[in-house]
Amino acid sequence: MRVSPVGWFYDTVEETRKIAAITAEVTHNHPDGIKGAEATAAVIFLARIGDTKEEIKEYVEKEFYKLDRTCDEIRPDYKFDVSCQGTVPVAITAFLEGNNFEDVLRISVSMGGDSDTLACIACAMAEAYYGIPSWMIVKVLNRLPEHLRKIVSDYYNKLDWFHEIAYKRGALNYFDEYEYKKMIAEESMKDGI
Repeated sequence: MRVSPVGWFYDTVEETRKIAAITAEVTHNHPDGIKGAEATAAVIFLARIGDTKEEIKEYVEKEFYKLDRTCDEIRPDYKFDVSCQGTVPVAITAFLEGNNFEDVLRISVSMGGDSDTLACIACAMAEAYYGIPSWMIVKVLNRLPEHLRKIVSDYYNKLDWFHEIAYKRGALNYFDEYEYKKMIAEESMKDGI
C-alpha cells in the first residue's frame, strides 16, 4: 500500500513498474512482494491516464494475476492474509467492481481480513480513476493537524498534471485555497457548526 504514489509520478507504465520494484525491495524483498507493488502502481498509472477498467483488468491478467472471481465469490472464504498474492488481487477486484470512490471503499472494507490494507490499495486505484469526493476530502482534512494538512497539500501540488486530470474526472482542485475554504464553510453549515 505504500507504493501508490509511484503510480502518479512517472510517464510510462514500464518506468512506473521499475520504480515500484525498487521501492518494494526495501520492505517486501520477495518476488511476490515486488509483483504486488508493481501491480498496484501499474493499475494506478493506467487509471490516471484514462484507461478503461476493461483495459486495466486485461493488463493485470496478462502481466500479474488472474482475476476470475468476483468479490461476492471471494468474500465467504476470505481470511486475514498479509501476503501480496492474498491481498493485491482482491484489492484490484474491489476497485474494478466499484462504481465510484465510496463504492470501492465500501466493497474493499466488506471483504474482511486485512481490510485496512485492502482499502488503502483499492482506494488508491479509485482515486486515480474517479478522484475523491470533495466532502470526504473536507472531512479528512478538517481532522488533520495543520502540519499534516501541509504535507498532503505539498504532495498534491507537486503533481503538476494532477489538477488537469482531476478536472477531467470531474473532481475539484483539492487544494485551491478558495475552493477549499468554500467547501469547509459549506460542510460546517451542513454539520451545524
